[in-house]
Amino acid sequence: MNTNSKEDRHFVTALARGLEVLACFRSADKALGNNDIAKRCQLPKSTVSRLTYTLTKLGYLNYLPHQGQYALGSATLALGSAMIARMDVRQLARPLMQELADFSQGMVSLGMRDKLSMIYIENCRSQTALTLSLDVGSRIPVATTAMGRAFIAQLSAAHQQQVLADIAEAEPARWPQLQSEIQQALQEYAELGCCTSFGQWQPEVNAIAVAFSPGPGMMPMAINCGGPSFVLKQAFLMEEVRPRLCDLVTQLQHHLR
Repeated sequence: MNTNSKEDRHFVTALARGLEVLACFRSADKALGNNDIAKRCQLPKSTVSRLTYTLTKLGYLNYLPHQGQYALGSATLALGSAMIARMDVRQLARPLMQELADFSQGMVSLGMRDKLSMIYIENCRSQTALTLSLDVGSRIPVATTAMGRAFIAQLSAAHQQQVLADIAEAEPARWPQLQSEIQQALQEYAELGCCTSFGQWQPEVNAIAVAFSPGPGMMPMAINCGGPSFVLKQAFLMEEVRPRLCDLVTQLQHHLR
């Protein structure tokens, strides 16, 4: 939780902690126990027990008595569905993304930021592609991925500084290296129109990404194209895929306007 939030008299800590509990569930998690949630949220187990009890009563969590764990409830699904339903950008982007996926034989994904992660909200794969085991709802880090760095590059200077401060607070030991890599990525974005990650997120994964603004008052989103490095070589991504990805985003922004 951001330290500035603790000093804000309008900030409701109990509400924030409840939302932290819901946010700690990942796409691969079928269920979590109070101990798991306490570790992820860095909260006392007694606090987590009260929060999960309350969220279960409200339908945001389901208690699984045989496992002694909790799964996300239907009320949470309703919130997520309402959010996604408003994102016309997904419907507009999908055919363009599928065309690029078929060309590149990689995976093309649309993502938006949640704290220090980018969440995939749309995915397209080629029928014959050997791609990553990521899908809608998967999270990747902002700091080390092409998608995350493209998102940072698209932010205003003030928002950039806030995100970088959050990364520095979360990763103090790695921050000097991350700061250097992100600054290089911002320069790369200015020169090439995209951010790259050639083995920086995972050693055998290559990707490039471009960010864009989906509309007034909305945070930037980003589209990446990536896959195993033995399939998507650096030269192919930069020489063949990059101009097509940039054109995809240009077309998408034209449709959104």
